[in-house]
Amino acid sequence: MPNQNSQIPSCNKITGDNMTRAMAWMILSGISFAFMGAAVKLSGDVPLTTKVFFRNLVTMILTAWVAVRMHQNPLATTPNLGRLVLRSLFGLMGVGLYFLALYQLNLAEASLLNKTSPFFVTIFAVFFLKEKFNRTMIPALALAFVGAVLVVKPRFDVTILPAVAGFSSGMFAGMAYTLVRSLKGRESPNRIIFFFSFISSLATLPFLFIFPSSPTGTQWLALIGTGIFAAGGQYGLTFAYHHARASRISVFTYLHVLFSLVVGYLLWNEKPDLPSIFGGLLIIAGAVISHRATSRENKGLN
Repeated sequence: MPNQNSQIPSCNKITGDNMTRAMAWMILSGISFAFMGAAVKLSGDVPLTTKVFFRNLVTMILTAWVAVRMHQNPLATTPNLGRLVLRSLFGLMGVGLYFLALYQLNLAEASLLNKTSPFFVTIFAVFFLKEKFNRTMIPALALAFVGAVLVVKPRFDVTILPAVAGFSSGMFAGMAYTLVRSLKGRESPNRIIFFFSFISSLATLPFLFIFPSSPTGTQWLALIGTGIFAAGGQYGLTFAYHHARASRISVFTYLHVLFSLVVGYLLWNEKPDLPSIFGGLLIIAGAVISHRATSRENKGLN
């Protein structure tokens, strides 16, 4: 059996060509995730668990196919099973809450709140992975928090729930990505993605019978599109991080928000209000500060 990382590009030497490829994959990822969110909204009144199931089913099939092509058994025994399961459960919660936020929020607003995940990764990595905390991150985290408050617009009634769901999706995604970071070098990216989609599909499968539905033709297309675009986004992100260092390209995950803004405007004429726009700029500014701090730190280690 070939080494499971044998077909994964190395990032030890970052060249201009590699960075170009990384950006191309990141753009593909951002566009795919934006269309995934649009497909979720287009699926209408289909139960939330059904949407999550189809989002993961297509990815599970694709990753299983990739594993077979690479002569791997994605369900082989591993000492990292506990982390893989936890990463999958946290990821499932993040996806479910993000989809819930899409019921009421603009596509761009929900995407922006979900993209607070990198800041949660910074916090969780300090506590659970014992990574050193860079004090430069303090203003970045403060900007992200203030920006999130402007997007959420706290109100003490049920109308705040979709925004809280969107923000919480970022927190659970941060937990999941922290575990992904802890699995780096221990499990192949394809195996990590497979486990996430496999466990998520199993967890939501019973709800197809508990909450049965009869999607229309358009809704079926939207559900299938959710899975296809989710897979495209996930693989785009994975290969982007394998063509360039995370410290160089992580900030470009916010392209997803830009593409979501465009798609939301074209399909539903969605126009975020001024507080949301300003809050989004603060979150992105925090991401840029974080990106630069990480880049400087990595240069100091090299």
